[in-house]
Amino acid sequence: MPASDRRQFLQSSLGAVTALPLISGMEALLAAESTEQSGKMTIAPFRFDVTPPMGHSLCGGWIKPVEAVDDSLEAIGFVLTGAGKPIVLCAVDWTGLLNDAHVQWRTALAEAAGTTPERVAVQCVHQHNAPFACLDAEKLILEQGDLPHIVELDYFEDCLKRGRGAIKEALKNARPVTHVAHGQAKVDKVASNRRVFRDENGKVKAMRGSSCTNEALRALPEGLIDPWLKTVAFYDGDEKVASCHYYATHPMSYYGDGRVSSDFAGLARKKRQAEQPDCTHIYFTGCAGNIAAGKYNDGSHEARPILTERMYDGIVKSEESLKPQPIQQASWHTQDILPTPRASLSQEDLVAEISNRDNAVVGRNRPSYMLTWLRRVEKQIPIVLSSLHVNDIALLHLPAECFIEYQLHAQSLAPNRFVATAAYGDGGPWYIPTAAEYPNGGYEVGVAFCEPGVDELLRGNSEKLLS
Repeated sequence: MPASDRRQFLQSSLGAVTALPLISGMEALLAAESTEQSGKMTIAPFRFDVTPPMGHSLCGGWIKPVEAVDDSLEAIGFVLTGAGKPIVLCAVDWTGLLNDAHVQWRTALAEAAGTTPERVAVQCVHQHNAPFACLDAEKLILEQGDLPHIVELDYFEDCLKRGRGAIKEALKNARPVTHVAHGQAKVDKVASNRRVFRDENGKVKAMRGSSCTNEALRALPEGLIDPWLKTVAFYDGDEKVASCHYYATHPMSYYGDGRVSSDFAGLARKKRQAEQPDCTHIYFTGCAGNIAAGKYNDGSHEARPILTERMYDGIVKSEESLKPQPIQQASWHTQDILPTPRASLSQEDLVAEISNRDNAVVGRNRPSYMLTWLRRVEKQIPIVLSSLHVNDIALLHLPAECFIEYQLHAQSLAPNRFVATAAYGDGGPWYIPTAAEYPNGGYEVGVAFCEPGVDELLRGNSEKLLS
């Protein structure tokens, strides 16, 4: 990105911050005006299909491609107006959106909503029988001639076209949004920490993944998780219009069979949606980089409906405590970060790995993501973190596969707020472990693209967003 373009990008990002206590002068006047407009706010829920076609790659191309569709994939969100330029929140039933693919999604939805990309949060739910989109990585593997697609460009562009259309149609039917409410409930026997089997020095010896058949590993405690499923709902008077649900776990029961599915998190959302067709239900995955269902999931087909029902129960129980309050203020905040890549990553070595036809597909496609990250950092293209504040509620949007500690830390930063965290935004950095976990190794640390300093960046800027 040329320096002039990056300056414009950063200026527009910084200009999106409307935190009243931190600004003054004309900016404070504008922020106060948007707060006064909170009584005239509107909400326009939207949804559109993003199910991949037959034969399309799933999870970056290293598992079986699409052979069948068990249930469709969707992008679901809403446009909020009346608090400055429009704000867009969107959850996508994809494994991930990385780098330019994420920027293009935010840009397309922003154009349709009449706002700027910095006021759009796009978060993936992270199912694995789903697409994993990185446009620059797609170019790299296509140059090889023998690798499966990461994401097919005509399908990608068609999803953006449908997204633009869905938002434009939704805005025609925007409704007043007058009240907001929050609730939470514990989810029983779903989430568990993947990194619980360690040696006496704390190093990870074995991992309990999304599914696990090792009874000794399954017998270990849940470990550090966030047991709460959080809900934030928006109302037009006494009618619930949109309900956002947040929970931190990898949302996979089983995958790799070529059968597209929104899996247990998506199926629970769909069940609730069927019960309340006049309210748009949206599901966001929290900081689940080291959290999965492995303790409670053996990967069998029988496990999926059990996990679905437990998630559904959590959604219903969290909504039971909703108590709508008039919206008094709403504001949008952003911070830019650009974490340092791992010193061990070499562009020359990655190019060699990608072109080595003796490597498995995952051993060639994943380096293409790594190389894309290095080149992005060279161009100084930042990741945009964001937060929507409504009354005493803060919705925090973080990138990639953050460890659960970042979500728990965010909640500790604002003990007087109801903080709901969605991760899996811009997936460029891949996994984001805590600095303390880097010496302990394990899979997530082994495939993290950033140096441990990403910890301080993420925590410090989360604090700024929540202050």
